[in-house]
Amino acid sequence: MPMCAASISAKGGPAVADPLLEVRDLNAWYGPAHVLQGVSLAVGPGEIVALVGRNGAGKTTTVRSIMGLIPKRSGSVRFDCADLSARPTHERFGRGLGYVPEDRRIVPGLTVRENLVLGLLAARLGKAAEAQAIEAVAQRFPRLGERLGQEAITMSGGEQQMLAIARAMLSNPKMILLDEPSEGIMPALVDEMADLFLDLKRGGTSLLLIEQNVELALEISDRAYVLDQGRLVHDGSSADLLADPTIRDRYCAV
Repeated sequence: MPMCAASISAKGGPAVADPLLEVRDLNAWYGPAHVLQGVSLAVGPGEIVALVGRNGAGKTTTVRSIMGLIPKRSGSVRFDCADLSARPTHERFGRGLGYVPEDRRIVPGLTVRENLVLGLLAARLGKAAEAQAIEAVAQRFPRLGERLGQEAITMSGGEQQMLAIARAMLSNPKMILLDEPSEGIMPALVDEMADLFLDLKRGGTSLLLIEQNVELALEISDRAYVLDQGRLVHDGSSADLLADPTIRDRYCAV
């Protein structure tokens, strides 16, 4: 992996050596509303980093800006040592930056298999390699394997979320941005999803996790950033934040 310059902590803490993703001084607007105000964060290789905060703090806007889905006014996004600030969304995907949006983006009218194939389009695989990739997903996600011919939007919310994650994984990303993956999911599937994220980490995939379930996010992540009204107000180890009820109650309650 290329060696990049160390990043600067948002609140003056220790730098992240050789970050895979580095966001510096990101500012973004929705119309006249200045939603992101100088957001800076970093994610290292093989690291899970949580981005937490109250509803409306700007978490989804942050990941959408990283993916190039919201025009920024200033700031930079570097991934794997390349400046992606002016690059379109599809090029960010092509460089290994995966994304699972909050609304999952399951395509109506398509089966589970057909939704998965969408995750392979950029790879331009032959039919045999495509079938092999889908079979690997079926083994990793048995529920999906049982429903490959089923229309995807008829599945439960948890199964649709697994489909969205599996689709992102098919491109073999170096990093995945996950926006509220546990929202509306039954507790048993949330635990299964947490195990999946830890497996991805052990396999070397980095994760930036946006999660309203703060306890879950802090239990499985290495570090965390706290966002409040478009500004980063705290960053540090997840263990330290989990042990600090004052910060959680002030900035992370719904």
